[in-house]
Amino acid sequence: MRVAITGATGFIGSRLVPYLVARGHAPVLLTRSKPAAGSVPSGAEARVVDYGDVPSVAKALEGCEGVVNLAGAGVFAKRWRKAYKREILASRVLATRALVDAMETLKTPPSVFLSGSAVGHYGPRTPGEAVDESTARTAEHAPGDFLASVCFEWERAAVPAELLGLRTVFLRTGVVLGRGGGALAKMALPFKFFAGGPIAGGKQDVSWIHIDDVCGLIAFALEHSEVRGAFNLTAPNPVTNKELAQALGRALHRPSFLPTPGFGLRLALGQVASMLTTGQRVLPKRALDLGYPFRFPTLDLALADLLPSSSTTAAAAAGAA
Repeated sequence: MRVAITGATGFIGSRLVPYLVARGHAPVLLTRSKPAAGSVPSGAEARVVDYGDVPSVAKALEGCEGVVNLAGAGVFAKRWRKAYKREILASRVLATRALVDAMETLKTPPSVFLSGSAVGHYGPRTPGEAVDESTARTAEHAPGDFLASVCFEWERAAVPAELLGLRTVFLRTGVVLGRGGGALAKMALPFKFFAGGPIAGGKQDVSWIHIDDVCGLIAFALEHSEVRGAFNLTAPNPVTNKELAQALGRALHRPSFLPTPGFGLRLALGQVASMLTTGQRVLPKRALDLGYPFRFPTLDLALADLLPSSSTTAAAAAGAA
């Protein structure tokens, strides 16, 4: 399948492209500027687009049978001041609308549209309250919650693709753990300085997922026509923030008892701290029902793979598996 990918140079996209090539697909990287020589992986191609110009996007989508939409400014990249909050929302919604408008003009549009979203769609939840794709996001679950509103608008921008007859999937992604950056690098740093521990009491749930399973689930959604609508990209065993701290401590051979108070985090990070002080216990019910085989179903297994210096933890996790 020739698959157009937005956000292909981001944390997820840069891992997804070679993964799809290895599965026999032909990724098309949609980029705002011409990539540097040699930066496009073998088996893929790059096409320059201007999301403000629908004909430009349509031309870039010609011949593509699928689209994976991962475009969006990073939520942890800057402090959430008003201007950056507008950028977080606009970078997602405008790119999604441009893709849908462009596909409407094509004589032969793609057959499947996978559009990014996040577990923030469900809004902050009571610790221990499990949700899945059948759970509705209602106003009382997310009163004034910025990320919930972003996810809602992001998905709403993709809904018209369904009216075009495209199989449309909303990729509600949890906290992605992978090497070379992302959430894991930020979470592990305090532990390396013997200062790690639970945040804001540690009772809030963390719906995490290994980057390999993110790529696997996206490929699964592309390749299985029964996948449509909401599709949670989370591991089947979410943890509390305290359990996450304990697992990181084990993996890094560091203590995990120094707490970070919520008010201190809010002073340091601003409103973005809400991503760490609240949470959702999100289950990947659709993936499990359809038989997707998770490579890393437990956090210990994921950390043993991602933090290979923890040989003891790796051996223990392998034995438990």
